Amino acid sequence: MENNKNNPVEFWGLTLELLRNTLPGHAINTWFEPLVPVAISNNELVIEVPNQFSYEWIDSHYSKNLKNAIGVVSNNTIDYKFIVSAKGQKREIEEIQSFSKKQKEYVQPPVDLNKTYTFSSFIQGSNNDFAKTAAETVSEDPGKNSFSPLIIYGGVGLGKTHLIHAIGNRIHEKNPSLKVVIVTSEKFTLDFVNSLRKNRTIEFAQQYRKADVLLIDDIQFFRGKEQTQEQFFHTFNVLQQSGKQIVMTADKYPGEMKGLQDRLLSRFQSGLSVDIQPPNYEIRVAILLEKAEQNGLSVDYEIIEFIAKHIKNNVRELEGAIIRILAKSSLMNKEIDFDLVKEVVKERVGSSLLSELSIEDIVKKVSEISNVSELEIVGKSRKMEIAEARQISMFLCRDLMGLSLSNVGVYFGGRDHTTVIHAVKTIKNKIQNDERVKDQIDSVKNELDFAMG
Repeated sequence: MENNKNNPVEFWGLTLELLRNTLPGHAINTWFEPLVPVAISNNELVIEVPNQFSYEWIDSHYSKNLKNAIGVVSNNTIDYKFIVSAKGQKREIEEIQSFSKKQKEYVQPPVDLNKTYTFSSFIQGSNNDFAKTAAETVSEDPGKNSFSPLIIYGGVGLGKTHLIHAIGNRIHEKNPSLKVVIVTSEKFTLDFVNSLRKNRTIEFAQQYRKADVLLIDDIQFFRGKEQTQEQFFHTFNVLQQSGKQIVMTADKYPGEMKGLQDRLLSRFQSGLSVDIQPPNYEIRVAILLEKAEQNGLSVDYEIIEFIAKHIKNNVRELEGAIIRILAKSSLMNKEIDFDLVKEVVKERVGSSLLSELSIEDIVKKVSEISNVSELEIVGKSRKMEIAEARQISMFLCRDLMGLSLSNVGVYFGGRDHTTVIHAVKTIKNKIQNDERVKDQIDSVKNELDFAMG
């Protein structure tokens, strides 16, 4: 092989044969056959690559294979060096200039920004206040703090997409000359695949690498897409080194993600990661009130409370419930009442509604109707109106929930089961003979009707 050291064509022919034995055919056809050996100089094989993208791809994916093959042919005395062909450089410059010209022609907001997703329409609470604050900070001064990348993570439907669009909207409002690029991970992948298919990888790279602010939604869908991850890695590096702002959303904390390259995860963790938790009861009520107002829906506060109590997982389900209620009311010409709302909620959470009625729910409703405090109902006072409210509560616990006598007694101050039996008999008798008590029972049952199937 020593005789081939000065002949770059022969040297490359032997190297290519070795590569064919170690790499799949598609890799050879796509990346190595287009290469042209130029010279052997200063113990380096100078190889011409068609364009910068090929340079980066081969260097990041196959440098070890190439180095080993050249080492075998030269007995480890020769290395390699890439140069981009003049034709490829010219084409790259033309594409960049063409792309830049197109970008300068307008400063309209990115078409993929949802204009309804703003910070003012985002309901802030203890479950998301850190995430919202970080998002607002980034949008005020993108790329000028240590919050790049900013990663907002959490479960489905909690508001991650809302926040990332709010960032884009705020940045464009404050500085419309900044180039904001917002895409889902699926769109990024599709753009990359199309650029490969149409041999326009340079234009693809410039589209993303010329961004002042890059917003990527749902980066977890990069899992298992090695070539896409590779391209995103280079894009990420270019933007970060240029002091640009990167914001991403994900379903998990970066350190817990699987299926993404370690070097990507390492870069993700170099910025700030903030989480969004499921909304608590008070936040769910606030979200429902806001959505109802936005949709011109006027409903009783008790109905809002009912929805908030039973739809707990995420904001999207809460919004969907409001839309569903409006649709059913309009299309079926029905009044928006407890029956309609109960129907919609049951469609979303199933029969689990029945098992969620608690003693606390019953005592709360009895307290509201009788004007006796919840503490007094479960306390020891024997005043007539308090004792009656307690007996009504015990009766309903047996009637609606089917609880055992002992369980009811334990909740109401550790009373004996015989006390509960007496209470149930007393109320049954009053229902027959006392219209006032019967009305109270019916009223409580109506408000707890969702628990009766």
